[in-house]
Amino acid sequence: MPQLVPAVVPAGRLGRSEQPSLPVSAGLFLRPWELDDAPFVYEAYQDPSIQHWTRRRADCEIETREWIARWRQGWRAETDAHWAMARASDGAVIGWAALCHLELAVGRAECRYWVLPPARGQGVAPAGVSALAYWALDTVGLHRIEIAHPMANEAACRVAMKSGFPTESTRRSAQLHADGWHDVHVHARVQQGLDDLPDEPPPDRVLGRVQHRLHRRGKDRLRDRIQGRGRSRPFDSK
Repeated sequence: MPQLVPAVVPAGRLGRSEQPSLPVSAGLFLRPWELDDAPFVYEAYQDPSIQHWTRRRADCEIETREWIARWRQGWRAETDAHWAMARASDGAVIGWAALCHLELAVGRAECRYWVLPPARGQGVAPAGVSALAYWALDTVGLHRIEIAHPMANEAACRVAMKSGFPTESTRRSAQLHADGWHDVHVHARVQQGLDDLPDEPPPDRVLGRVQHRLHRRGKDRLRDRIQGRGRSRPFDSK
């Protein structure tokens, strides 16, 4: 059956290439998960807050190793993409960020994230989520990324706002957790036209100079596409 609307992102844009590591800001980066990260994932899912808001727990490292294997398969299948958030100084993993429910044809995904307790309140999650969003919208070419969190999860709401995801709507009684049904807050970022892009990235100092360069490069690439001077090309991690 012929499609009347071309795919926003062609099939194969992700799965035919290796999943890249992404710079975040001074001292942070996102990298693909490795099977050897299973002990870390197991420990992370012992945290009560992560258990509550993700609605799952890990019973053993064998289980988390299987999760990581599925996360890696998701990249090849182009259904989702998961990264470990790590410190550049020692490589320690301090969080998780992912694009879930990827639909390349319509240019849409949902962003999810968590950070371990010792790293919370330091701007880690907003920096990681913002860097991931810039990459997904500019380099990959997605059109829309959503963040949907229970309204009772105020920390997730703060991260979304600081990451440049404005509030869009509320879904009534949309998620079931251990303590019952929750209304869900929806935030979204969409690919913008050239005139809508600000000259500077969001005023969050944690993004640092690296994130500023990513923002400027994104504007330059979008300008080229709008004016017909450039072609969309496979992403890279530079």
